[in-house]
Amino acid sequence: MPMELLKKWLGHPEELYNLVKFKMGGYKAVMPKIDEDSLSDSLRTCYKYLNQTSRSFAAVIQALDGELRNAVCIFYLVLRALDTVEDDMTINLETKVPMLENFHSYLYQPDWKFMESKEKHRHVLEDFPTISLEFRNLAKVYQDVIAEICQKMGLGMAEFLEKKVGSKQDWDTYCHYVAGLVGIGLSRLFSASKLEDPIVGQDTELANSMGLFLQKTNIIRDYLEDQCEDREFWPTEVWSKYVKKLSDLAKPENIDKAVQCMNELITNTLHHVPDVLVYLSRLRNQSVFNFCAIPQVMAIATLAACYNNQQVFRGVVKIRKGQAVTLMMDATNMEAVKAIMYQYMEEIYQKIPSTDPSSSRTQQIIASVRSLSVPSGALISRVHYSPIYLSCVMLLVALSWQYMSTVSKATEEYVHTGEN
Repeated sequence: MPMELLKKWLGHPEELYNLVKFKMGGYKAVMPKIDEDSLSDSLRTCYKYLNQTSRSFAAVIQALDGELRNAVCIFYLVLRALDTVEDDMTINLETKVPMLENFHSYLYQPDWKFMESKEKHRHVLEDFPTISLEFRNLAKVYQDVIAEICQKMGLGMAEFLEKKVGSKQDWDTYCHYVAGLVGIGLSRLFSASKLEDPIVGQDTELANSMGLFLQKTNIIRDYLEDQCEDREFWPTEVWSKYVKKLSDLAKPENIDKAVQCMNELITNTLHHVPDVLVYLSRLRNQSVFNFCAIPQVMAIATLAACYNNQQVFRGVVKIRKGQAVTLMMDATNMEAVKAIMYQYMEEIYQKIPSTDPSSSRTQQIIASVRSLSVPSGALISRVHYSPIYLSCVMLLVALSWQYMSTVSKATEEYVHTGEN
């Protein structure tokens, strides 16, 4: 184990430096801790649930400034509770559909809770009165946003309970309901807090793209996991050009077609990158920028790892822990984010097979993003360090590999790029 870990890190020396820097206190710049002693008992419970249920967002939510922090925490927990209802296959449709459609109304019912869920995160339903109490303690401007998004999302989830993701438009619509609406709601909360300009909350098209980019990335990466759970989110319009059944993509004899199908979906997803860059360029508050930028750079790194990669159909594809830490520490300003996007788009470009059916479209979208990004020279600060200094760092890591393997759980969770 020590030698395997060392070999992996030796191939990416800049990540060794950032792992050490992160563990020695660099994480405080992007993930400062909140003062729990200043919270009410019910709000402290909400933050406990946030840390228990969020794979990736808990740390940056707690780093948000002012009253926005509590608003986003409650927004997340409300949507997590709604999502738990949708995911619970033990709830029959006669019960589930009206629950999803009316879930927003439960926010104003102090005693409403649901005790029959079998899902992992059922505690957010069983103790929903605590969450709804803190929802009602929020300023009305925040309550209105959260309730409206919850209502729209519940209706969308109910629609897709028995509806397949058929066309690419269906794919966009489904991703809008489960992620685009989250982006729109968050953007309106940002503007309501006065930390961001009104345009951030008003431009719903850009906010929707932010959510779609993350959700589509998750859906592409999680093909095999979803197949094992009997879930299908890849659009029929695309996969039916390659195989008769979506599950056929996992068969060894179809691996070439599977990769081509995935490359087409990745190309579709890359079309959201220009919107992502415009959206991020409008942000002014540092905590909001970090909150929004980190998941996006994780997503582009994940797409680069998945592109033309047969492993997506054989196991798990995820970015390296050191890579995740580097992205978290670097993605704190617009020029750095542009450089990161450029870097991973170039990585994808270098892997485009000439025989891939989507190759020309992939090249076109990458060319358009190049015009919005910066030259590779801007990456110098990210990837160049003194060889002597790096040698010392590598020696330190080799001697303390076990210590380093316990790097913050929040960091490890970020490798997953976001949540479904």
